[in-house]
Amino acid sequence: MTLVKAKTLRVDGGASAAVVPDTAPPVYKRRRKPLTFDKVSFFVVFLGLPLAIYLLFVIWPFIQAFGYSLTDWSGFSPDQNFIGLENYRKLFTDDIFMKAMGNNILLVICLPIITIILSLVLATLVTVGGSSKGQIKGLRNSSFYRVVSFFPYTIPAIAIGIMWGQIYDPSGGLLNGILTSLGMDQFKSYAWLGDKNTAMIATMFVIVWGFIGFYMVLFVAGIKGIPAELFEAARIDGAGRFRTAVSITIPLIRDNIQTAYIYMGILALDAFVYMAALNSGGGPDNSTLVMSQQLFFTAFTKGQFGLASAMGVVLAVATLIFSGLVFLVNRLTGGDKDVSL
Repeated sequence: MTLVKAKTLRVDGGASAAVVPDTAPPVYKRRRKPLTFDKVSFFVVFLGLPLAIYLLFVIWPFIQAFGYSLTDWSGFSPDQNFIGLENYRKLFTDDIFMKAMGNNILLVICLPIITIILSLVLATLVTVGGSSKGQIKGLRNSSFYRVVSFFPYTIPAIAIGIMWGQIYDPSGGLLNGILTSLGMDQFKSYAWLGDKNTAMIATMFVIVWGFIGFYMVLFVAGIKGIPAELFEAARIDGAGRFRTAVSITIPLIRDNIQTAYIYMGILALDAFVYMAALNSGGGPDNSTLVMSQQLFFTAFTKGQFGLASAMGVVLAVATLIFSGLVFLVNRLTGGDKDVSL
């Protein structure tokens, strides 16, 4: 054991005090453990293999699509002549593609907002929208409402499109039949999908109808995770249902809402199945045409895979930009801060 001699200093009054010199804390060099077979195998199986699969089946197709977009490849021959950004110039000077992009932007703006608001209202009603007295609970028979609302999501999208196409049928459709029976003779033989003023609205209604139940169940799960004491405290303070939803429910399930908005926005940027089933030709005056439909027509009808690949790249970039904007807005509005219960 090493002893450290203390120095003696004289202070006022002739007294002396012992001062222990500062000693640096010992430095322990961290020994690097050698790699073992268990560590290497763990990294390979749980990190290397998933990364390789992701690069092969996700990143590489994107790179391929971008490479094809720089050529005039027809898709049915091995000839691929490099033409640079010519395909992108064609896209942004093509009135039909720009119309399709505008329709996608309209869907991105309307579909997530409408679907999420309606789903949130329904989720609130079946969880905490019951009697204002006694235990916090949802409406009576709320389980039945959940099942009925979720049922459309279990139906394949193509089946939903075909079914609603028959409902909107101008000659013998159910919708016109109901409206006519109620005395609205102006809707007799009315073509909902054949009028450019109603085609997009009717199509958006179908998409909202198909997804509102799924997002309602997602929000129900989030609301169930909120302690009932918070709702009881808000009730005691005299907060109404709207104030409770704005001040308690929405902030505490913000992550669920953000996830729902991103997924619904991605669906709106695609929407191929619903549009193809309801209006395979793009609707009157291309009023329901979306970018994915135009991509399909360009590739498999016109045989211009290079141009279609450029459309796919634009669609992918638009999806990434949309997701980034949602995260940015959420961060700027305080969504990245933890909300303590």
